[in-house]
Amino acid sequence: MTSFLNLIRWKNLLMIALVQILIKYGLLLPFGISTSLNVLEFSLLVFSTLCIAAGGNIINDIYDIDTDVINKPDKIVIGKLISEKTAYNLFIILNVLGVGLGFFVSYAVGKSELFSIFVVVSALLYVYASYLKQMFLIGNIIISALVALSIIIVGIFELIPAITTQNQGIQLAFFRILLDYALFAFIINLIREITKDIEDFDGDYKSGMHTLPIVIGKEKASKVLFLLSFIPLGTVIYYVNSNLYKQPIAVIYFLIFIIAPLIYLSILIFNAKTKKDFHVISNLLKLVMLFGMLSILLYKIILIP
Repeated sequence: MTSFLNLIRWKNLLMIALVQILIKYGLLLPFGISTSLNVLEFSLLVFSTLCIAAGGNIINDIYDIDTDVINKPDKIVIGKLISEKTAYNLFIILNVLGVGLGFFVSYAVGKSELFSIFVVVSALLYVYASYLKQMFLIGNIIISALVALSIIIVGIFELIPAITTQNQGIQLAFFRILLDYALFAFIINLIREITKDIEDFDGDYKSGMHTLPIVIGKEKASKVLFLLSFIPLGTVIYYVNSNLYKQPIAVIYFLIFIIAPLIYLSILIFNAKTKKDFHVISNLLKLVMLFGMLSILLYKIILIP
């Protein structure tokens, strides 16, 4: 069981589930926003997302066996604890389950065409692992977009089908909030993907990949990473200054848990040299992502006149 949990990256899946639950129960329902899914249907949406994401993690590890021998020899699961055939069967089962549940949820909200989202995401994760991951920046952008989609998809299924002439304004306003969080998740994850590419340089180089650090060199990639680190920092500072200046609790939260860590991250990136340095940066980016998503709980304070 431990091997399986490590294979599907349960911690990452837990974060996806947490964010989706926070959106519904920490943002939408407290404000009486019209939603489309009951508890069971929402649970199935979350489970569908987790199944497809878990399948994507498995197929990624299958195609990364050779590089992981060099990059992460202590964390190898496939071929060591779980056979490649078993892993591939798990990938198929999880995808069929995820896509099937996606169809059920799409049908439940009367928007069967939304089923295509699950099919496209499932296919993209396979193509990413087998081909796109090796390409210059394309794989990084796609996987970051899929992370952002895990946030937006709650709005797609909860808010859009429940739009009426009377509530259109409030529904779209809350959907825009989700878009803001999705953009934050996209940027942070893109920076993290590039960080991991620098960390995994040796194995990726020997496998013939064309990641950013391989194409332009580790030193230049580190400089690009440093410059990119100012984007979320500047964006969050602008957001706090524009929207939260009258909410001291929210300001303090963002200063301590998001802005300060982002400043520290920029300093770490500027001084990073070793594989261990970039591993620390990668983990800290994940923590910043978590605290960013937890700020959803502050909206009850932020939106009070």
